[in-house]
Amino acid sequence: MSINPFKKVQGKSLVYASYQKLLDQWGITIQEVDISSTFGSTHVIVAGFPENPPLLLFHGVGDNSALMWIFNIQELSKHFYVIAIDTMGGPGKSVPNDNYKNFDQSVWINEVLEWFHLDKVNVAGVSNGAYLANYFAITNPSKVNKVVGMAGGVKVNMLRMAMLFLPEALLPASEKTTKKLLRKLCAPNSSKVFEENNEIMAHWTYLLKYFNNRSMMSHKYRKFTKDELAIIREKSLFLIGEYDQLSNYPSSIKELELNQITYKIIPNAGHGINHEQYDSVNQEIINYLISGSK
Repeated sequence: MSINPFKKVQGKSLVYASYQKLLDQWGITIQEVDISSTFGSTHVIVAGFPENPPLLLFHGVGDNSALMWIFNIQELSKHFYVIAIDTMGGPGKSVPNDNYKNFDQSVWINEVLEWFHLDKVNVAGVSNGAYLANYFAITNPSKVNKVVGMAGGVKVNMLRMAMLFLPEALLPASEKTTKKLLRKLCAPNSSKVFEENNEIMAHWTYLLKYFNNRSMMSHKYRKFTKDELAIIREKSLFLIGEYDQLSNYPSSIKELELNQITYKIIPNAGHGINHEQYDSVNQEIINYLISGSK
């Protein structure tokens, strides 16, 4: 039996209600679709015209599509047919089934492409989503045009991530705790982009209180080989926040440079890069995927 992503039914209801309020703030026409797959029901949010280049979006571990793309979707949907995917096992609206205990990320993403009848896509993701985006590009190179990874790298350091989220992740969830964590994750003074939006703060607090992060244990992570990294050398761009303690540290940057993978440091941004500096990030994504410029 799969692990429930939510600790309480009441918590799930609060997250789902807040999820809808965040979608209302997107300010564009969207379509929500639930796709039956091997590992459960995959919830996706679709925006933009089908005639535009397809772009898959993957959020991070402890969040969901409604929260992750709130400041990016309007601009991205002008240029792409956007398919924002709620990660299986995450605190979004995807619902795992019993097969999820044998989760295969590549099979799962391929099933989404098949549902949309897409042969080749662009992929972008933040944090854990950056890993998913590049993993799919490595395992299915013929199906991926280009990749933008944000707040991530090619070096996986789960201990570093765990340490950064402590002690806040262990404290009783409250808006005060949420603020402390966001200020730690963001660049100096840039957490206000979250703090000034009451619904975002409420949603973050619900996630900290009710998300059962054990439900992500079916996701397996591994170090990519040099041959695998060569596959993404010409098709991946990493956008890294100047103050991001999870991706902007010497050994992580060295790994990108040794494998000749392009990256850009975004000033005045931390781990919440696509929220903190959304105008710059939106333009970087569009320029790279549309024009091919690095």
